[in-house]
Amino acid sequence: MSDQVNIMEEIIGRYPRKPEYLIFLLQDVQADLGYISKEAMQLIAEHADVPITQAYSVATFYQSFRLEPKGEHEVRVCLGTACHLKGGQRILEDLERKLDVATGATTEDMMFTLNSVNCVGACALSPVVLFDGKYETNITSSRIEKILKQLKNDQTGNSEEETND
Repeated sequence: MSDQVNIMEEIIGRYPRKPEYLIFLLQDVQADLGYISKEAMQLIAEHADVPITQAYSVATFYQSFRLEPKGEHEVRVCLGTACHLKGGQRILEDLERKLDVATGATTEDMMFTLNSVNCVGACALSPVVLFDGKYETNITSSRIEKILKQLKNDQTGNSEEETND
């Protein structure tokens, strides 16, 4: 936690104690820490001289701010009209089961964050899931299984051959 405190002190030191620097403080903290913790939010609000409720209001208004840590891999399921019609919701539910996590949350091992999005602009290739920003099109449950297995193997350093003994 001392590293986080040092980072926070360095970031806060860049800005005057004025409310108009609230968003800059939030952006810099998230850029360096990956998310805005409760402790960080408290320090930011105090330094910007705004009520903590105002700091949270700003952070929750903008989708770019995260109040929870993100996993190593981000999985985003498209639920736009075409993807929805081709089973996007079932794909999302399948991922929730396979990862044992609710949409919008991160797995306990911090490996995966699962989210849904309204549209990724690849309607002709639906259903679509993005794994770390990489489009996987015409996705199926069996392909999801293979992709998740590969991401887990990459994380642990195992190769595909080692896991198929």
